Amino acid sequence: MEAPNLESDIHFLKKKIKLGADYIVTQMFFDNKKFFDFVEICRKEGINVPIIPGLKPISTLKQLNMLPQRFHCDLPEELIKEVIKCKNNKEVKEVGIEWGIKQSKELVDYGVPLLHYYTMGKGASVKKIASEIF
Repeated sequence: MEAPNLESDIHFLKKKIKLGADYIVTQMFFDNKKFFDFVEICRKEGINVPIIPGLKPISTLKQLNMLPQRFHCDLPEELIKEVIKCKNNKEVKEVGIEWGIKQSKELVDYGVPLLHYYTMGKGASVKKIASEIF
């Protein structure tokens, strides 16, 4: 997120790999297409180390604004609409778990080497997602 653009980000990724990085963990994302596109760009640029997706289950209504601002990530419109329908954070957490399960299954089917979950100190949602995936 600190790179001025994707081209610069790829440039520095290549340098890190040349210096010995064995894998890449992405920033959190909520739209797998963005991950798939990123992997394709990396492969075309000769980056062949494993690329591990970074996932974060949304758990509060506040995160609709906080996550994009703090982590410079986009939330898919479908996810936003589901969260907005929720009456409380318990319902938001369930939406986040379901989204995380769906997202994780698609990534596993794609063939990712493993999944990385950002828990931010709250692992209950990740535990539920993992129990459905593994």
